[in-house]
Amino acid sequence: MVSEDTMELTGTKVTVMGLARSGVAAARLLQAAGAQVTVADRKERSELEAVLKQVDGSRIGITVGSQYETALDTAELVVISPGVPYRMEALERVRRRGVKVISELELAARFLSATILALTGTNGKSTTVTLIGKMLQESGKRVFVGGNLGTALSEAAEQSFQAHRQGLPSPYDFAVVEVSSFQLETVDQFHPWIAAILNVTVDHQDRYESIDEYVAAKRRIFENQKPTDFALFNLDDQRVAALRHGVKARVLGFTRQSSLPSDLNGGTYLEDDRIVTTVTGARQEVCRRSEIKIIGNHNVENVMAAVTYALLSGCPLDSIRRVLATFPGLEHALEIVRDRRGVRFVNDSKGTNVDATLKALESIDQPIWLIAGGRDKGGDFSRLAPAIRQRVKGLILIGEAAPLLANAVAGFPSIVRAASFKEAVQSAADGAVSGDVVLLSPACASFDMFADYQDRGRQFKALVQSLPV
Repeated sequence: MVSEDTMELTGTKVTVMGLARSGVAAARLLQAAGAQVTVADRKERSELEAVLKQVDGSRIGITVGSQYETALDTAELVVISPGVPYRMEALERVRRRGVKVISELELAARFLSATILALTGTNGKSTTVTLIGKMLQESGKRVFVGGNLGTALSEAAEQSFQAHRQGLPSPYDFAVVEVSSFQLETVDQFHPWIAAILNVTVDHQDRYESIDEYVAAKRRIFENQKPTDFALFNLDDQRVAALRHGVKARVLGFTRQSSLPSDLNGGTYLEDDRIVTTVTGARQEVCRRSEIKIIGNHNVENVMAAVTYALLSGCPLDSIRRVLATFPGLEHALEIVRDRRGVRFVNDSKGTNVDATLKALESIDQPIWLIAGGRDKGGDFSRLAPAIRQRVKGLILIGEAAPLLANAVAGFPSIVRAASFKEAVQSAADGAVSGDVVLLSPACASFDMFADYQDRGRQFKALVQSLPV
């Protein structure tokens, strides 16, 4: 059911901080619920023209530019987009006068009547969420897939709320939600029926003071679960596996090992080359590893997590198997772009941290020409050195982090510093020979040169496609 808390927003003065996709969706949802909405963003109006066209300026207050924090002065509730630091001083002042500051995720969840299936982790979230959604859809269920990936959860919440208000059934049976640590920082009642942490590696150290603080944010996904819910853990990740003690929900696990610990309520594991699961109470063979279309050991883990969610949600094995046999992977995640003169070009622009790039390198057996670099997020680039020395023929560096990456692999014989992205792609194409792979997997954020990782990936694909036959 839609939470009764949502009804109390009529006439409430709510400020939405951050006018990204989720901020716009939150503003529309709040407007539908009868709140007095103001949107605020530190960017100037000229930078926000396209976004501001998506909100009704005649009914929603707009405060942008250097004075944007003044929008908080009269707020009775504050909703923040994921990119807004929840500890900024202006928000601390709001809290000191007793005003709640919640994430867009928290707001949206209160308006949803669908069963929430949520997961977080440093890497693999988008692939796993997409797989779960496809398995549910293949089984005939009505599914929303989004959150941190793609469509903001508030869009689904507004549809659910409007249906509820009109006495109509919910448009969704399930909401499959990718959740970031940023979104989890300010949850209050967010309550998924199934929740998981896929993995935790060093990331966002430009936002968190320590890895422990980052892990604590991730762990909040289980905070409001009950004994009738499920909590799923990657048993091959020591930090994640240790978190399973103390949650209230029924504990499940997945592992590439051939058996499960006895303290679990079941799980999914790899037995020889077969994925096997016990999450429904009986042992079931899902498929052989060779029958999964997407490549990479890390994607075996993502598949095991998705299978667990799908089976618990009532999907038949046949539907699950059909998806695994046909799903090619996500755009920008080990996406095969082109085979040219015997050289394969692979777009892994979603590899925005060290661990994602390591997994990409380990997924490819051929010699690699690696394009890496961008804005450093506090990652330890020295961890890339062994894999680069073992698997990479040529390293082409771009962006602000190029000097840091070069220092991390000092002595590596084939490093090129490219002055532009076009030069990087051309350099890799010139060096590669038949049987090689050109891999874009930056290990960095994109914001020094691109709008986001999607923009970076699409520019890469355009440059690759423009190379002469």
